Amino acid sequence: MPHEAVGQVTEIARRNAERVDTEGVFPAEAVAALRESGLLGLVLPEDVGGSGCGPVEFTEVLTALASACGSTAMIYLMHAAAAVTLAQAPPPGLPGLLPGMARGAVLGTLAFSEKGSRSHFWAPVSSASANGDTVSMRADKSWVTSAGFADVYVVSAGSASGAAGEVDLYAMAKDAPGLTVAGPWIGMGLRGNASAPMTIDASIPLAHRLGDQGAGFGLMMNTVLPWFNLGNAAVSLGLSAAANTAALSHVGSARLEHQHETLSALPTIRAQIAKMGISLAAQQAFLAHAARSVSEPDETTMLNVLAVKASANDAALAITDTAMRVCGGAAFSKHLPIERAFRDARAGSVMAPTADVLYDFYGKAVAGLPLF
Repeated sequence: MPHEAVGQVTEIARRNAERVDTEGVFPAEAVAALRESGLLGLVLPEDVGGSGCGPVEFTEVLTALASACGSTAMIYLMHAAAAVTLAQAPPPGLPGLLPGMARGAVLGTLAFSEKGSRSHFWAPVSSASANGDTVSMRADKSWVTSAGFADVYVVSAGSASGAAGEVDLYAMAKDAPGLTVAGPWIGMGLRGNASAPMTIDASIPLAHRLGDQGAGFGLMMNTVLPWFNLGNAAVSLGLSAAANTAALSHVGSARLEHQHETLSALPTIRAQIAKMGISLAAQQAFLAHAARSVSEPDETTMLNVLAVKASANDAALAITDTAMRVCGGAAFSKHLPIERAFRDARAGSVMAPTADVLYDFYGKAVAGLPLF
């Protein structure tokens, strides 16, 4: 893994994070650094110019990015999820797409979620109809990270076969006729990731489809879900680590002058920072275990995939909340970067598949019930 490149991009992301959050703007400087660093090709195969790295390296990069800027990390996560999906089933009509992503010329993202099926991203209510060598698609996508900024979008629709439950995926370029940003992005957290709604009213070449007709659901479950859940967990833990570090620094330096001691001298404060540190360490270990499991699949891999995002999401809620509590007004008033991590961390648990949906899936899996 190119550690120097990660450090350089992370520093640029950190330097711009507060402005990105306050102004709600796309982190253009950090994304430009990602393009130049080679990291957009991190998880792509070497034969298309990528680095050929796996889930372990991917989660390490994402954790570092998220500790600096949650918005930049989410943009990178969605790019990587699109990249591995396109690499798994390259659209035959776009032979230069993967090399372009590998060299940083193409930023990708996913366009799955729809208002009609909400967090059930695997079940688009939109559909496509075949018309010779093209398909006609009409879809309203509710949350598209990097909307209007990504160069290529992996979009989903009910299969042109018309078969119930079948899904097709297509690659659409940013400038494709009929692909438009339908509204602004105004969020509590992750304010710079441009997660805006988009509409699709377009004719798409069949040669831009990923895999065979009806293959989209399998790609979503077997490729997108593992990589996205690992990456989302890594973002949660990067935000948690940033809050934990800032809290430790503050309670170790802020003083109660009348008692001639720092905040860390208070047993109640020490108990809270201990809980934060223990939870963070446990989640980091589980994420590393889950990433290795996806790299070398066995009978526990799917359980790890289902659990890791939900577990990290909930831990981030608790860790960032505790950091706010132990730092008090200094955190609440933005003197520390903790309140930004607190807000950004709230996104993970409601991001499809939500933590509650994943807990339900995990329960079904261990009870021997079908997930769908």
